[in-house]
Amino acid sequence: MKHASAATLLTLAPLLAAARRHTALVERRPGIFYRRGRACLHFHEDPGGLYADLRVGAGDFERRRVSTADEQAAFVTWLDNCLSAGPP
Repeated sequence: MKHASAATLLTLAPLLAAARRHTALVERRPGIFYRRGRACLHFHEDPGGLYADLRVGAGDFERRRVSTADEQAAFVTWLDNCLSAGPP
């Protein structure tokens, strides 16, 4: 599964805007976010759809599908909840 292209990231504009509102996240490259110096959020595309990988806590990345508006809205809620839980 490859990282999302610039064209694909354009389709995720509302989701990216929501991520950019979090001051805990630093976008080092378009669509690739870090938190406390560690990779935290990035996006993938494949024939099966678009996906977001979010590092939850100190653990591994968890992947969620973000192809539809409903999936993106659910992801933003999950992202907000994960980041409001505090460190790491």
